[in-house]
Amino acid sequence: MNIDLPQNYTKLNSKSRKTIRETYIEEQKGLCHYCRAELSGQPQKLARAKVVHPGLYPAGFFDNPVHLHHCHETGMTIGAVHAHCNAVLWEYEKE
Repeated sequence: MNIDLPQNYTKLNSKSRKTIRETYIEEQKGLCHYCRAELSGQPQKLARAKVVHPGLYPAGFFDNPVHLHHCHETGMTIGAVHAHCNAVLWEYEKE
């Protein structure tokens, strides 16, 4: 299946988000877009060292270990990231 990236996250249903996330994982060769560690494992030590505050996130935010990262201004997808890296991007990078 050939999927054009990026996609507008705000216009995707949950099934489409999963497909887009899986496409990014394949394109990124299984590495996190943010920390470049294997998505099947833990984020890089530098990313893990950044404290995130779980209370800032909706219930279940950390249940899925791999997230589809997107720009909150444009809605466009950016790549697949660890859940922790997604939180780091939001808290520290404002992305």
